[in-house]
Amino acid sequence: MKTLIVYSSLTGNTRQVAEAVHEVFGLAADLFPVEQAPTGEGYDLVAVGFWVDRGTADKKAQEYLAGLRNKQVALFATLGAYPDSEHAAQSMNNAAALLDESNQLTGTFICQGKVDPRLIEQFKKLPEGHPHGLNAERLARHQEAAKHPNSADLAKAKAVFSEIKGKLQGITV
Repeated sequence: MKTLIVYSSLTGNTRQVAEAVHEVFGLAADLFPVEQAPTGEGYDLVAVGFWVDRGTADKKAQEYLAGLRNKQVALFATLGAYPDSEHAAQSMNNAAALLDESNQLTGTFICQGKVDPRLIEQFKKLPEGHPHGLNAERLARHQEAAKHPNSADLAKAKAVFSEIKGKLQGITV
């Protein structure tokens, strides 16, 4: 099974997850940053990773996802919010909705990742009470996010993609 792994990464979080996913597929996979990625032609599976921006895939990943046709696609993402939050689930759903209906979504994975320090500085400038203003709860979440992706997150990503690989090859993992 020939696999293409494409990722968009701002702080290195999504690149780390992409590299973990690549380990699952080994030599049968090609790994590219989105800026250098080929189309999905000739690949059995296209795994696309992105960082969550405004509740969906970042712009570069959005453009790549929108161009895929007739592919088995798996998505992975990183975000500053908690991965089991409603925001995380909705962000993944929004990214999946970018796929043309000719594609088949084969699986997803999302984990926390550090927030770009420039964005945190912007949050500090917002007025008190603003939905994205920096408060104690948000600051605690950013501090937790800075510890991710960690080895447990990468192990989970590998497990999810091992399962996807197995399903596509007709193997129970």
